[in-house]
Amino acid sequence: MLNSLKNKTAIVTGAGQGIGLEICRELAAAGAFVLLNDIDEKLCNDAAHKIAEEHGVCISMPGDSSNKEFIQQMVDTAVEKFGQLHSVIANAGITLFGDFFTYTEESFYRVMQVNLGGTFFLAQCAANQMRKQQTGGSILLTSSVTGHQAHKNLAAYGMSKAAIEMLAKNLVSEISEFGININTIAPGATLTERTLEDPEYIKTWSRITPMGRPASVSDIASAALFLISDEARHITGQSLIIDGGWTAMSTSPY
Repeated sequence: MLNSLKNKTAIVTGAGQGIGLEICRELAAAGAFVLLNDIDEKLCNDAAHKIAEEHGVCISMPGDSSNKEFIQQMVDTAVEKFGQLHSVIANAGITLFGDFFTYTEESFYRVMQVNLGGTFFLAQCAANQMRKQQTGGSILLTSSVTGHQAHKNLAAYGMSKAAIEMLAKNLVSEISEFGININTIAPGATLTERTLEDPEYIKTWSRITPMGRPASVSDIASAALFLISDEARHITGQSLIIDGGWTAMSTSPY
């Protein structure tokens, strides 16, 4: 698998930290050419610099991955720098918790803009480039277990993640003829900078996860790399849940 990613170009959004950062790190270590995006300029630049120093080729492109013009700039930059685009991973997303009865219009549309708009138009811009190249490619979208299992105060977020999985299924009918496969990963509880701000996070999710612990970012990244590798070329329109069995048991953290 690692050999099939060597000298391949990948764009990863929302990758300044957490799962996206680990995906970029493992891609670079596998010999891929990586364009790392995050809306936080310092976080983006620092992450790309560190990966480039320690693992391989990684360039930074900070900006709003829900903006279609910027998305096209990322695709154009990847092609300009590395010759072709082979994979994109739409990892950027926001989680805005809120009670359904009082959830604001502002929060709702921001979640949809980032999670759905950014994902949809990255897939579109990438697919157009891959079709132009006539060499195929891989698109990977980041969903969530909340697209499969209800989670309190995450109605809008869960709705957006379920829609992302339907997008991947639907696009099979439009992009397969160009040699492009598309899948989603649906992470469950994962140890990241954000989740570790909760001092009870590890204890809570270790108790209710059948495998006895929440995922590491490497658990998620390993699955992501497989799905964009040559070994997964015949897998498309699928969603891979990575949650240590949580959705199978559906135990609430509350």
